[in-house]
Amino acid sequence: MSVASPLPHDSAALHVTGTARYIDDLPVPAGTLHLAFGLSEVACGAITSVDLDAVRAAPGVVMVLTADDLPFANDVSPSNHDEPLLAVGRVHYAGQPIFAVVADSHLNARHAARLGQIKIAAETPILTVEDALAANSRFEDGPRIWTKGDVGTALSGAAHRIKGRIDMGGQEHFYLEGQAALALPQEGGDMTVHSSTQHPTEIQHKVAEALGVPMHAVRVEVRRMGGGFGGKESQGNALAVACAVAARATGRPCKMRYDRDDDMIVTGKRHDFRIDYDAGFDEGGRLLGVDFTQYTRCGWAMDLSLPVADRAMLHSDNAYLLDACRITSHRLKTHTQSATAFRGFGGPQGVLGIERVMDHAAHVLGMDPVALRRVNYYAPMNAATDGAGGHVAGGLSAPRPAPPPEDISKTESEADLTSRGAQTVADDRVAVPEAAVNTTPYGMAVTDFILDAMTESLLATSDYHARKAAIADWNAANPLLKRGIGFSPVKFGVSFTLTHLNQAGALVHVYQDGSVHLNHGGTEMGQGLFQKVAQVAAARFGIDVAQVKITATDTGKVPNTSATAASSGADLNGMAVANACDIIRARIAEHLADAHQTAVADVQFAQGRVRVGGKDMSFAEAAMLAYQARVSLSATGFYKTPDLAWDRVKGQGRPFFYFAQGAAVTEVVIDTLTGENRILRCDILHDAGDSLNPALDLGQIEGGYVQGAGWLTTEELIWDDKGRLRTHAPSTYKIPACGDRPDVFNVALWDQPNPAATIYRSKAVGEPPFMHGISAFAALGDAVAACGPVWPDLQAPATPEAILAAVKRARG
Repeated sequence: MSVASPLPHDSAALHVTGTARYIDDLPVPAGTLHLAFGLSEVACGAITSVDLDAVRAAPGVVMVLTADDLPFANDVSPSNHDEPLLAVGRVHYAGQPIFAVVADSHLNARHAARLGQIKIAAETPILTVEDALAANSRFEDGPRIWTKGDVGTALSGAAHRIKGRIDMGGQEHFYLEGQAALALPQEGGDMTVHSSTQHPTEIQHKVAEALGVPMHAVRVEVRRMGGGFGGKESQGNALAVACAVAARATGRPCKMRYDRDDDMIVTGKRHDFRIDYDAGFDEGGRLLGVDFTQYTRCGWAMDLSLPVADRAMLHSDNAYLLDACRITSHRLKTHTQSATAFRGFGGPQGVLGIERVMDHAAHVLGMDPVALRRVNYYAPMNAATDGAGGHVAGGLSAPRPAPPPEDISKTESEADLTSRGAQTVADDRVAVPEAAVNTTPYGMAVTDFILDAMTESLLATSDYHARKAAIADWNAANPLLKRGIGFSPVKFGVSFTLTHLNQAGALVHVYQDGSVHLNHGGTEMGQGLFQKVAQVAAARFGIDVAQVKITATDTGKVPNTSATAASSGADLNGMAVANACDIIRARIAEHLADAHQTAVADVQFAQGRVRVGGKDMSFAEAAMLAYQARVSLSATGFYKTPDLAWDRVKGQGRPFFYFAQGAAVTEVVIDTLTGENRILRCDILHDAGDSLNPALDLGQIEGGYVQGAGWLTTEELIWDDKGRLRTHAPSTYKIPACGDRPDVFNVALWDQPNPAATIYRSKAVGEPPFMHGISAFAALGDAVAACGPVWPDLQAPATPEAILAAVKRARG
């Protein structure tokens, strides 16, 4: 079994038995020291005095570090070099590290960190969108504006015009494993770092800067994370750098992990947004023009805010053809945690903006929200497919046999394979026609739109129309409990918008006994990337996946890795691994063909066997013969995503290789006296292309929906007027739990290959399903709208308080 098989996660047994090792589980050498940060309690102000005598005298303390003690770079920013590890002169948010304690135990370090006497001349912090606009506090000189068509004329000539605003809160990542790092000093000044990070190369880079050494002197290893969701793309830099600096200074291993409260107070969140809109529609519900103004609170440092805000602009169309639109984006600087990457990377915020416009327009026009959306869909452009798709009962596709490896002729050299990359993996089952229409606001042609057919299928399988009628009858008869049903589609572009990040490397060894050792640049955070890539390797060699061993991501094996983000983990690393495997397979095939005086094309790898010239042998026997003939059985692989071109200043180009698509229908009930609400049922149809592993993909879809619904319902971040985060623990911040899942949860895969030449024609399944949670917010809005004739203007997150306020508005 290889690709397309619903195999369990490679560490599933370890997860459920508690034997999977995370950073805090690694055995550490004797004498390991532990770190903790002393944090600012003030959001904005000048540091007037620092008294750390009590800290230094505390039990177990070995060393205390301030910014003055750092030997080289005092910076942990992933972008703008504006994020000092330890504060210098001023503090910029409540929770900013000012000093680091190095002690003989985690507990002693934490206790000592509370003893610092820091005096700060507090100033009035900039906390809100309004504060930032008034102070012109921003990360760019002015707003970024993209336009398409004549927006003014479209709006002025529209039969119906709506204006409104949607506020959406941020979101805490709440990974189960908190931020953690372990630094082990090596001989010659080298450093080995174990980090819970999605971006090992960035950790390597920042540690090297902090130690004043070249990157080759730092090795970063990551076996697994206990969740990431984007929160470990850049937020782990501070721990790794602090540990490495302390390890260099003391000559002893150093370890650091945040307690949950510190983790939530120190680290960045999802960017919260305010989106103002002005939209014009014709009598039939067609959107003629829309003007979006997006405001995002970026926090105190730039971090990844510019590309996050760009993503929100890029997804402002979602599934809809906008003939005339203007998108204005303000990136505002505030005295709060530096907002950072989070699943969807700004995409969900942009999608929610246009979905709010659709629901608002449907209410004003008296149209069914699904019908109005379908009027505005992109046209289905992929004429090479019949559009029928394949809704799969029960949600699991039957395992498909993997396409056989392409024949490799004698005339194709190893150099040819390397330069060609892993494009050998994908065949040409689907042709993509060129299109001059169906263009996005940023000028990219949408040539693979399948949502109309997917919507038709989902409406039928979810019994949408009958349930909508039944809900109307229920609401007419029940004055207190109101039900609602909501629909939302998603068209999500897949690729890093920073083009050079769309590359990956891999290292593959075949041993003489036929076992395979595999390493690549992606990181495992519970999403099943390692298992998927192992399945790709097994398919390329025609062996069982049990023969493939994936080891920890290691910058000493695969250099210059991109973050495991942008939903591109399997796309990039799967292709790089396939490329490496194909190179080794070609070498084995060439040797066997020569030995048996036959063509390379006659050598076949399948079902653990190798057949050549009428002889049948095991893959292990073939590997041994190649080894004995002094054939190299090790190779590096490389892949770069083709056909990308993006000018972020102009807002024009082709930033994405393809689009992943899907749709969801959610039913809810609200209590109009208390605002309490429940998700009763959810039906999702999601496009994973030819899924590499349907079981893992279904898990990602289910988890993405619940996390997305949590963002828009229960998860509320609250800062007080002094800039202090008050929701910094599970007691005050409510993530979705088991009881928040819908009782009826139907998830199915749209079984249709990706038109783009991806790894085995699969599609990314990481970020796109998060947007399905928007259907829960739409359903809550529908339930509130049943309370009266007025547009209820429900805001997010739709907490009980927000729902009660919307009910009052609906009743007028």
